[in-house]
Amino acid sequence: MRLNFPKRWFRQDPAAFPAEWAAVLERNVPYYRLLPAEQQARLREMTQALIAEKHFEGCRGFKVSDEMKVTVAGHAACLLLGRDDGHFPTLKTILLYPTMFVVEDEVREPDGTVAEVEEEHAGQSWDIGVVVLAWDEVVLSATRGGDAYNVVLHEFAHQLDAAETHSDGTPALDDAALRARWADVMQRHYDRLERDVRRGRRTILDPYGLEAPAEFFAVATETFFEAPVALRSHHPELYALLRDYYRQDPARLGA
Repeated sequence: MRLNFPKRWFRQDPAAFPAEWAAVLERNVPYYRLLPAEQQARLREMTQALIAEKHFEGCRGFKVSDEMKVTVAGHAACLLLGRDDGHFPTLKTILLYPTMFVVEDEVREPDGTVAEVEEEHAGQSWDIGVVVLAWDEVVLSATRGGDAYNVVLHEFAHQLDAAETHSDGTPALDDAALRARWADVMQRHYDRLERDVRRGRRTILDPYGLEAPAEFFAVATETFFEAPVALRSHHPELYALLRDYYRQDPARLGA
């Protein structure tokens, strides 16, 4: 499968990418290490563009370093490596907490009453163009490969999903054949995950994907990049759908 990469990304001067940043990609973005040299160069330029064009801000007095920016932007750029639809055009801000953060939410009880609860989160994606991440969970994602968990990939998949309207599990699909397959494949594999969880079976897909179609797409994306060989083995049709959407074939890279 030959991948055609967009030319318009390469607006940055390759010589301007600091050697320290390249070392961060090598150290903290496992997918980067698997790429051939040409694609590594493209990912570096995408990373540089994201850092230049998005606002990074620390929360609770947290100071955001260049390593943090490169790590987050490098993971996010993995999702864009084969695509030609801009680099998260509706995303404006990336907020970083030092650790998992508490969010107050409303939960409707079975009797119809609404209760306020506090929940810890490793990340969130807001349709208004904001991604929120816990840095310690980003580090965990970077160092514990192969387990289908990556908070950056998960939250930035939501940004792809929400780019046109809102997060509903169906990102912008510019290919008619892909649009024709999308809903059917996603629904059948969602239903399969639901059956597996109900029957107590182990699954490569995180059961959190059952929360909503948007979460299923984000969980499937994590698995596609973090455990592609396992996803291709257990869910070949879902893997093929994501391969055609992302225009990448990570299982062939040995990820």
